[in-house]
Parts: sequence; structure tokens; C-alpha cells
Amino acid sequence: MTVSETACTYACLILFDDGIPITAEKIAKLVKAANVPVESYWPNLFAKLAEKINIGDLITNVGAGGGGGAPVAVAPAGGGGGGGAAAPAPEEKKEEKEEAKEESDEDMGFSLFD
Repeated sequence: MTVSETACTYACLILFDDGIPITAEKIAKLVKAANVPVESYWPNLFAKLAEKINIGDLITNVGAGGGGGAPVAVAPAGGGGGGGAAAPAPEEKKEEKEEAKEESDEDMGFSLFD
């Protein structure tokens, strides 16, 4: 993210936090007050984005979506206690990965402690 994008993002968050409508003029004014040089099109883009989305939802769903994360275990469709069994699964995978790393060192025929 560039300095211009970051400055406009913070300006939008400040305006949202204060309950002020997010407009290009207000974003530009905040960025100018912070002495951050920003290309003239950034405030307009962020203002248009703020019109289409709810900033509050973005803030509360920071960790949601996006892909590329660890797989999430799904609870069974039946009732009763299925959620407890799903938690240990990521730990088991972690242990398997650690074992795989140790085995790969042994396959090379040398060790750090030999």
C-alpha cells in the first residue's frame, strides 16, 4: 500500500469514527492537514468506495474472508458437541508438519549437532 493510499485510509477511518460523512473534500482536507502529499484522484476513489460499503462492517470483519488462511473445520450437521472435536485438528496438522521438517533434515545425511 502506498503512502497516498494509507493516508486516505486513515482519513476515512477518522471521519467514520467522528461520525462525519466521508467525502472527497474532507479526505483531502485531512490529508493536507497531515502534510502528506497525495495525488488528487485518491480522495475521490476513497469517497466513492465509502459510499458503496459500510466502513463499520469492514472494521468488524477484518479477519474474515480473503482466502489463503488455514482451513476451517466444519461442525457436523447433527446436534450435540461436534464443535469440541474440531479444535484439536489444526494442532495435529502442525505436529505432522514439524515431523516432516525433522525427517527432511535426516534425509540429507547430516545434522547440526553431529
